[in-house]
Amino acid sequence: MEDRRIGVAVDFSKCSKEALKWTVDNIIRKGDNLILINIQPEGYYEEGEMQLWETTGSPLIPLAELSDPAIMKKYKVTPDPETLEIVNTAAAQKEAFVIMKIFWGDPREKLCEAIDNIPLSCIVIGNRGLGKLKRVIMGSVSNYVVNNAKCPVTVVKHHSDE
Repeated sequence: MEDRRIGVAVDFSKCSKEALKWTVDNIIRKGDNLILINIQPEGYYEEGEMQLWETTGSPLIPLAELSDPAIMKKYKVTPDPETLEIVNTAAAQKEAFVIMKIFWGDPREKLCEAIDNIPLSCIVIGNRGLGKLKRVIMGSVSNYVVNNAKCPVTVVKHHSDE
């Protein structure tokens, strides 16, 4: 049986939770590795580990630590209860091995680096559904990853309640 490493870009926004839930419901199979990829702005790592983490990202963070606020405070990341519920359910019901890896820098570049460094079998990204003007000004992370990733990319479109 192949060792599948399914990446999901998570920033704890509504659209990233939709992408995570979609991944668990549609892609994750028993025994898969569900790897949450979180990108933080540069400078959010502790001084002593800065140079190492700048290039490689954080160590792999297992689900037990992901659920521990004291440990996550070290990374300056606060997973919300809904995200934790989704991944705990995936671990229990699908017997998925859940881990998180945090990178610092430009989300577009770091997501593509994560694909190669981990390496990922595929990656799922939420799409905020920015209008054309905002997408031109801000750039679309999902569009960049779709065009530059070295693995299959699935973009889960955010369903706005507006």
